Amino acid sequence: MAAVAKPMSLQLDNLASLNEIALDEVLDTLDPLRHLRNDTDDFAQQNDEDVADLVVPLQLRSTLGEMIQLSFPRDSPVLSISLKVDASPGCGGIAWPAGEVLSSYITFRGTGYLRGKRIVELGSGTGLVGLVAGALGGTVWITDQAPLLDIMRQNVMLNNLQSQVSVCELNWGEKLSLEIPPPDLILAADCVYFEPAFPLLVQTLSDMTVSSTDILFCYKKRRKADKRFFTMLKKKFTWKEVEDDPNRKIYNSEAISLLTLTKRP
Repeated sequence: MAAVAKPMSLQLDNLASLNEIALDEVLDTLDPLRHLRNDTDDFAQQNDEDVADLVVPLQLRSTLGEMIQLSFPRDSPVLSISLKVDASPGCGGIAWPAGEVLSSYITFRGTGYLRGKRIVELGSGTGLVGLVAGALGGTVWITDQAPLLDIMRQNVMLNNLQSQVSVCELNWGEKLSLEIPPPDLILAADCVYFEPAFPLLVQTLSDMTVSSTDILFCYKKRRKADKRFFTMLKKKFTWKEVEDDPNRKIYNSEAISLLTLTKRP
């Protein structure tokens, strides 16, 4: 008996289903920002909001060499940071929502929380969070990949923080640089967006921490794939939401969470 061929549309549907994860990884590699512009996750659908309004920061993708001024906290500023933003080296060259949330929180905690601590920021991009930590008395290393080091150096100088903030290259998953000491506190904001980097970020967090290391981890939920990151993370860390932030209800309503991570024994 001759085999009955399935309609082409069914074959394509099956192929798409079987290769969804692989296809996502390929598309993410080609365009890491695609899901920020085209997100259709459950949060947006349940809240009946324009996805672009949820996930894209105020600076447009075309931002090139512009200057912005950010104050923390917004209502009654304690400090102000001058920031060069430039999308040409990649998505890290602009200021993202979770970075502003984390900056506001450490400002709320104040100099008593940060002064004297060795602090490392992962995926610093413009360096915003680390600059705030340095302005509040921490000794800070802001880190990212090579294309973003120049914009970070410029931002350190713009804010006269050369004595407090150092710029270092750090590629997640690779051996840690001797320039970066064991930190007392790790800061990470908006690092969950590029799925192939998920295991590398978890590995770097694990390599850099001991049980006594404090970690503040702020992220914005954008798509269902983010759950895979937390599936990987829970193998090496536990976490809980920060509860003493007066702005918590506001940013939670925008799908942003601020967590403390603790390394498993």
